[in-house]
Amino acid sequence: MTITPPALSVFETLESEVRSYCRGWPAVFDRAQGARLTDEDGHSYLDFFAGAGSLNYGHNNPVLKRALIDYIERDGITHGLDMATTAKRAFLDTFQNVVLRPRDLPYKVMFPGPTGTNAVEAALKLARKVKGRESVVSFTNAFHGMSLGSLAVTGNAFKRAGAGIPLVHGTPMPFDNYFDGQVPDFLWFERLLEDQGSGLNHPAAVIVETVQGEGGINVARAEWLRALQDLCHRQDMLLIVDDIQMGCGRTGGFFSFEEAGITPDIVTLSKSISGYGLPMSLCLFKPELDVWEPGEHNGTFRGNNPAFVTAAAALDAYWADGQMEKQTLARGEQVEQTMLAICGEHDSARFRGRGLVWGLEFDDPARASAVCARAFQLGLLLETSGPQSEVVKLLPPLTITPEELDEGLRTLARAVRETA
Repeated sequence: MTITPPALSVFETLESEVRSYCRGWPAVFDRAQGARLTDEDGHSYLDFFAGAGSLNYGHNNPVLKRALIDYIERDGITHGLDMATTAKRAFLDTFQNVVLRPRDLPYKVMFPGPTGTNAVEAALKLARKVKGRESVVSFTNAFHGMSLGSLAVTGNAFKRAGAGIPLVHGTPMPFDNYFDGQVPDFLWFERLLEDQGSGLNHPAAVIVETVQGEGGINVARAEWLRALQDLCHRQDMLLIVDDIQMGCGRTGGFFSFEEAGITPDIVTLSKSISGYGLPMSLCLFKPELDVWEPGEHNGTFRGNNPAFVTAAAALDAYWADGQMEKQTLARGEQVEQTMLAICGEHDSARFRGRGLVWGLEFDDPARASAVCARAFQLGLLLETSGPQSEVVKLLPPLTITPEELDEGLRTLARAVRETA
């Protein structure tokens, strides 16, 4: 299938130049179901993007859609600020019973606003309030959001430059394997913490992604994460795990840090927590950190009740019996086998990933964009990641069938061959 780009006049003449995804996928999308989107001309596309990780259960998931329609039809609360509602109670009960208690996680739940960066801002603010210190350590190639506090702990120079003002109180440290294993883990970090002449203000917290999605699918080893938690405990710093893209089952377990056996002090969730692509985010933290005064951090749209409805339905449907994690890991093995074959055929390519998030990196950074462009022509949506967009990023819905996954992987392999 070869797709002819449509006329995009109103988008090009009226919408801001800031738009990005639509430039790589010049189609006008009209409908979507499961792992497929359809444009207004009837062309079908297999989706290995999943709303940047917001659609782990696919487009218009029928179970979640039914719950949402029933709620709307009975005139359930739509906008609730932080008022108590039946939808919020149902979500909190389900989240506690399905997610927190089985994992022995003690977290309090905060609804900071509808987006991931809202959750990160709340986490940073809370850590500074608890510790009475300003500095927060982040990691090379990190991405935590586009608002100013989140940008201050983001690594990408292009995104940081958009702030237009100095980004302060954030200090970057090397992520796992940043030095290709030539430097012991945390050597530089610990030296700075212990040296009174280092110039490093003692941090309130460390914020980390267990798998850096926008940074290039950089996967932290479990032992590195355990050592980081130990360092935080020894040095009186809070550990924040940003699980906005990698949580909600993307790497296998509901939380991406489960495999490492750690318990972060603060966790941020967004993207697929609503299950349906509806705006929703959570900031989770240990009870002793709940030092907020009423109204000290708030937001008009933190009470998106339709999102509570679909979130509870998603947890009931996919996380009550433990099958989703097994299925995701099995699908991940299917991806890994294809990645091995592609890299065996193309010695300029490397891959890495966990669960159902994978990256295919090329020596020539431009190759990744070419692969994604060809894949789009063949009916497959892929995006790039990494500081030079040098990585093809695979992020299919967790609910994708083995047949659909195989179809998409064959298309990927073809796109790689045809751009060699």
